Amino acid sequence: MNEFTGDAGVSSTEPDWSRERVTSFWEPGKQLLKTIRGYQRCATRTGLPAALRCKLYVLEHRFWSVVTGAEIPINCRIGGGLAIPHPNGIVIHPQAQIGVNCLIFQQVTLGTRRGGGFPVLEGHVDVGAGAKIFGEVVISAHSEVRANSVVTSWPPRSRTARPLSGEGST
Repeated sequence: MNEFTGDAGVSSTEPDWSRERVTSFWEPGKQLLKTIRGYQRCATRTGLPAALRCKLYVLEHRFWSVVTGAEIPINCRIGGGLAIPHPNGIVIHPQAQIGVNCLIFQQVTLGTRRGGGFPVLEGHVDVGAGAKIFGEVVISAHSEVRANSVVTSWPPRSRTARPLSGEGST
């Protein structure tokens, strides 16, 4: 059982699309994901209706990005079943990769650093509030990055990153 989310047996390979399902209008995180999924779906199609629909998704994406205060590019690589219950301040680099059934809380940054490279979250990774993941880091499946951690490398057998004595570094 994952103490972070209470989820037991969440798959790291099969997306749980119910985590993204919009059930009411005012679910900004799910609405933002819906615009990203819609845009990526229609961007693969040709013709005038698809082009117009893509433009509409771009406008909706901008609206929900402002509402949430999140910077999640419309063309980023996100696996199915992403949960962002509090999307405020989430920043994701366009080339970062997020696996299936991940959970990202508020104020999380997935970005690059000097020397290049982009983070990869494998399936079912839970990222706590305020965590920062920089550079060419692969976070293994079923792992946790605790709140306010700063991750620039990931040990191969590790499942959890914790802040060190108030500094927020691992």
